[in-house]
Amino acid sequence: MSAPRAEVIVVRHAPVAVPGVLAGRSDLPARLSPDAIAACRTALPEPMALWASPAQRCLHTAEALFPATDIHTDARLWEQDFGALDGHPFAEMPDLGPMLLPDLAAHSWPDGESFAEMCARCRPALVDLARQAEALGGPVICVAHAGVARAALALALDCVPGALAFEIAPLSRTRFTVYRGALAGIVRVNETAE
Repeated sequence: MSAPRAEVIVVRHAPVAVPGVLAGRSDLPARLSPDAIAACRTALPEPMALWASPAQRCLHTAEALFPATDIHTDARLWEQDFGALDGHPFAEMPDLGPMLLPDLAAHSWPDGESFAEMCARCRPALVDLARQAEALGGPVICVAHAGVARAALALALDCVPGALAFEIAPLSRTRFTVYRGALAGIVRVNETAE
C-alpha cells in the first residue's frame, strides 16, 4: 500500500431521489444504491478529513461512504444557484441556443448566479481544502456537486470557461494533487466504477 499523499478528491453525490429536475439549491435527498456506494468507496482512500456541501444529497452520500467519519460542512460548497428555474423539470428549461463557453460561464439564470460567480464563491473553500490536505499530509475528500467539481477544475486550470467542458457523473471522483497549498495537478476527472 502506498503512503498517503496530499490530495483533494471531489466526489459528486449519488443521483438525486427526484430525477429529471434541475437540482441546484433544491435540497433533494440522494437515491443511494448499496452496490454503487460500495464500488465508489472501494476506489477511495481513507480521508484525513471529510467535507461535504450542506445539501441532503451530499450529506447522505458522505454518510453512506464513510459511516464512522465526522463530516464537516461548508456552505460555500453548494451547487450553482439556478434561481427561478431551480427545481423545474429539464424539459421546461429554456433553450439558450449555441453559446461559446465564456458566454455560458458568464450567463446568470433569473434570480440565480452564473457559473463564474459560483467558481468565485467556491474558490476560497477549495483553497482551504488544499491547504488542509497539505497540512495533514494526506487526502481530503469533499462530497459535493458537479458544479463544485468543475469549480475545482477551473481553479486548477486557471480557466473558468474551460471547466464547463468536463462531464461529472454521479458518484464520480475528480482528484487533484496539492502543492504549496494549491490544487496543482489534475490526476483524474469523472472517474467512476464502470
